[in-house]
Amino acid sequence: MPARSDRVTSALQANRPTQETTQPLNPNQAVVPQPGRRRKLHMTAPATQRTQRNKGLGKRKVLVIVPIVVLVLVFLAIAIYFIKQLIDSKYFFCTSSLRFIPIEKACDGKKDCPGGEDETTCASNLTVTSTFPVRLVTNLSVLQVYSNVSGWRSVCSDRWTQQHTQTACGLLGYTYKPLGASVPVSSLAGALKHGPFAAVKPGTATAPTDQATADSTACGSGSVVSLSCSDCGQVHLQDRIVGGKDAYIEDWPWQVSLQDDGQHTCGGSLVAPNWVVSAAHCFSGVRKELKSWRVVSGQTYMASLGGSYVDKIIVNGQYDPVLSDYDIAMLRLSSPITVGDSRRPVCLPPKALGLSAGDTLTVTGWGYLRENGQVSPSLQMAQINFIDRDTCSSPQVYGSTITPRMICAGVMAGGVDACQGDSGGPLVYDSSSKWNLVGVVSWGDGCARKGQPGVYTNVDEMLNWIYTVMQKNP
Repeated sequence: MPARSDRVTSALQANRPTQETTQPLNPNQAVVPQPGRRRKLHMTAPATQRTQRNKGLGKRKVLVIVPIVVLVLVFLAIAIYFIKQLIDSKYFFCTSSLRFIPIEKACDGKKDCPGGEDETTCASNLTVTSTFPVRLVTNLSVLQVYSNVSGWRSVCSDRWTQQHTQTACGLLGYTYKPLGASVPVSSLAGALKHGPFAAVKPGTATAPTDQATADSTACGSGSVVSLSCSDCGQVHLQDRIVGGKDAYIEDWPWQVSLQDDGQHTCGGSLVAPNWVVSAAHCFSGVRKELKSWRVVSGQTYMASLGGSYVDKIIVNGQYDPVLSDYDIAMLRLSSPITVGDSRRPVCLPPKALGLSAGDTLTVTGWGYLRENGQVSPSLQMAQINFIDRDTCSSPQVYGSTITPRMICAGVMAGGVDACQGDSGGPLVYDSSSKWNLVGVVSWGDGCARKGQPGVYTNVDEMLNWIYTVMQKNP
């Protein structure tokens, strides 16, 4: 008989599984993996959950990190902007030597930068002694040309073409869909009926208007040329200047704010997409460095950010800061504004528009709401009256201080007037459904005082200078 040990061995061999199984022999006993043995684990569902959980964590991290990065960048941008503003308000950067000089040394007449750039980007003066050769006269906007021999002559409509209209309007600044019309000589006022006249020479449609004409004793057609050069001065009027009321920029779209280092300093008037008329006294003292100025347009409420850069400030060379005579300046914008409902030039008036005492004028601005007060956060407008020269220059008002370059407007009883902060802003008159710039806020004795109306630069007397500035600086 085989020994017991052999039977046990045979029995065990007889009961040995023929295939290896992965099932534990004792389901209740944990299986400890052995080193070096691989186990094929079917864990698909739990792995997907872990991946989704990781993705969720990643998304949450992104959602947290991105806003933080954006906030940091915004903070840095704001900090850089205000640091630059602070530096620019205190120092001028000399690009040639890469150093700073005190802002007071810029535009002081001395070259403090080695390259002299501190004296090249400054307000300049221009005195005009010549006569601009083209103008419009009276409320009919009759075209006249000038020659040293014959003086001013009204242009006959004989042989006048649309190209002549385009050329003449181009000389007068802002041009948009210019129109020419004929006005009977018999309808002209006073001496204009009797000439002198000028007639267009054949083949001169593109020549400068004054060179395209020759003297004529009469107009064969019996009519002269009247021009409407643009859509200037057109608004859809809706109805603080002291005693004024709230206004909307769409009603006075030529009104702009001149800002020195972000601070409203003066008003101004768009007279072309890239030209602003203001007052010379706004640029007295240290306010002559171009980069510190911005022109903010199209805003009812005062804003200090943005605005147009300025590449020229030209002050009338005859400006007298003591007498406030010739108180006018012009600013050329680095880029023209886009004309629209809230930004549109005002019309430069025809010569001898013919204002009469009592005519209603409008003044606008963000200036003080009362004498020694503070600027208004929103645009204000006030209707005032034109005051004739005899009254304004009487001893009881301003006497001999009123020159031909000044006009007066206000309410003699007081209560309504321009004030500090309105300087350089527009005084306008509605003629034939177009608003004309007849005055520039200049000076006055206090604000809205009885018997002390506002004094404005007389634009009629400054037209020759204005047109010459624009022609010399296209």
